[in-house]
Amino acid sequence: MPMLVHRFTKRMQMNQTRRDVVRQGSIVALLMAAGLLRPGDVCAADWNPAAFEIKKLEDLVTLLGGEPATASDAIAINAPDIAENGAVVPITVSSAVPGTDAISILVEKNPNVLAAAFEIPAGTLPEINTRVKMAQTSNLFVLVRAGGKYFYAAKEIKITLGGCGG
Repeated sequence: MPMLVHRFTKRMQMNQTRRDVVRQGSIVALLMAAGLLRPGDVCAADWNPAAFEIKKLEDLVTLLGGEPATASDAIAINAPDIAENGAVVPITVSSAVPGTDAISILVEKNPNVLAAAFEIPAGTLPEINTRVKMAQTSNLFVLVRAGGKYFYAAKEIKITLGGCGG
C-alpha cells in the first residue's frame, strides 16, 4: 500500500509540472494574441553574421570595435589535451576578469573560426560549459570582454578522429 501511495504522489507532482507548463504557455499565447508580446521579444538576441566569417582573433576584436586583446591568466580553459572525437569536444571556460560581460570561443583551424559567443548578464557567474566541433588539431582561443577591453587565453587541443572535416 505505501508503494501505491508513493506512485500516486509522484504522478500528482508530475501532473502539477505539466499544468504549470500549459498555464505558462497559455499566458504567453494570450499576451501575443493581445499584441502585448511580439515574437521578436521572445527570440534570441540579434547576432552578428560577419563575426562568424572572421579567420583570426585580431580581426574579431577589430570587428567588435576593441583594441588588441591582452593575454590573461584570469581566464581558465578546462578542455581535454587530446580529444578522441573532434565532432564533440567538451569545454568549460571561466573568467575571473572583473566585469566580464561577454565570452567568445574560437577554434583557429575551423572553417568558421568563431565557434560560439555568449553575453554574460551583470551579476551572473562568467562560466560557460559547452561542446564545440573541431576540424583538426588546433588552438582554441577564449576571448573575454570586460570593461570595454578584451582579454584572451589559448589552449592547443589535439584531435584524433574527424570533426568538422569528416
